Amino acid sequence: MTAILARVPATETQPIPLFDLKRQQARLRHDIDRRIAKVLDHGQFILGPEVTELEKEIAAFSGVKHSIGVSSGRDALIMALMAMGIGRGDAVLVPAFTFSATAAVVIAVGATPIFVDVDLVTYNMDADAVDAGVAEARRAGLTPKAVMPVDLFGRPADYAALKAAADVHGLPLIADAAQSFGAMAGGRRVGALAPISCISFYPTKPLGAFGDGGAVLTDDDDLAEAVRQIRTHGRQGDGDEAMRIGMTGRLDTIQAAILLAKLQVFKAELHRRAEIAALYDARLDEACELPPIDDDDVRSAWALYTVRVKNRDRIRAALGERQIGTGLFYRVPLHRHPAFRGLLSGNEKLAVAERLCDEVLSLPMGPDLTDEEVLQVADAVIEAV
Repeated sequence: MTAILARVPATETQPIPLFDLKRQQARLRHDIDRRIAKVLDHGQFILGPEVTELEKEIAAFSGVKHSIGVSSGRDALIMALMAMGIGRGDAVLVPAFTFSATAAVVIAVGATPIFVDVDLVTYNMDADAVDAGVAEARRAGLTPKAVMPVDLFGRPADYAALKAAADVHGLPLIADAAQSFGAMAGGRRVGALAPISCISFYPTKPLGAFGDGGAVLTDDDDLAEAVRQIRTHGRQGDGDEAMRIGMTGRLDTIQAAILLAKLQVFKAELHRRAEIAALYDARLDEACELPPIDDDDVRSAWALYTVRVKNRDRIRAALGERQIGTGLFYRVPLHRHPAFRGLLSGNEKLAVAERLCDEVLSLPMGPDLTDEEVLQVADAVIEAV
C-alpha cells in the first residue's frame, strides 16, 4: 500500500483537514491531465466515449447489468423515483438521520417522505421502524410506494432485514448509496443490494469527481431504459420525441474522464480507508462509541469515520484548536428541518435520530492520511474526552 499511496510525514503543527483532496490530485495528476486532454481533443463533452466506458466499468465493478451516469447523486435519486412511477399521493419511507436531499427528492417528484428512526449502532434505517412508517402513511391517506434506506457514512444498510420488512407491505427498496460506493454486504457490492441504487461522485465521496456527478445502478432492463430517457429530456436514443417527462441530468464527459483515472486505484484506496478505520478503532476503543467494524459479511466504504461522544461540541472545539478538521453529519434530524415543517413525523420524537444529532462527530478520513496523522487525531480525541 505504501508504494501506491503517497505518504506525507505528519508534524504537530501541520493541519489535518477532514478531507484532503489535494494529495490525491497530486498523486493522480499525470493520468488525470492525460485523460482530460483526450476529451478536449475529441470534443464530445456531453455523453462522450468516456461516459460509456465509465458506465461499463462501474457496472462491472458493482456486479450489475446497468450503470447510467448522471449529473449528481441527488438527480440520481429523482430519476430513480420517476422511473418507478412515484408521484403525487404516494409516500416513501426515509431515515430521519441523513442529509436533507434524501427527503427533498421525494418532495421534488410530488410524493411525501415518511421519516422513520434509525439504529443507534449503525446509524442506518431501523428495519423495525418500517411497519410504523407504513401505518403512518396510510393514516394520512397516502399510498406507500417504496422504502429508501441510506448507506450512511459508507456502511450499507441492513438490506436483508429491510427487504423482509418491506416485502410484508409489497414495497420495493431504493438504495440511497451516495456515500457507499465500493462497500459490500453478503458478498455483493453496493449497487447489487437493492432493485435500484443511486450513488454520488461528489468530490468528497469515496470515488469523487472534480465536480458534481452520480450514477444509477440496476439489473432491471426497464428501469435502466427509463432512467436513460429521463436523464435526457425523456427522449429515446437520438430522437427528439419525448417518450416521458424527463430532465437534463447527464454526466459530463470530463468528469467521467477524471473518474476513470480514480477508478484505477479505487480498490487500493478502499483498502487504505479500511486500514485507517482499524487504526482509529484500536486507539479509540475506550474513549468513545465507535462505528461498527468491518467483518466477513459487511465492509464499509468508510466515506467518513464517525464516532459518538458526550459533550461533542466541546470536544470538536478542542480538536479545532489543534487544527484538526471535523464534521457534524448531521446536526438536525430531518423531521426538525424548517423545509420539512408540516410533513408527517414533524411533531413525532424519533429518539435515536435526535440523540445521534447531539453526539456524532466525524474525524479526518481519506486514503492519503498517514498512520501518524491518524494516531495524532485519535490522541487529540482521547485528550479532549
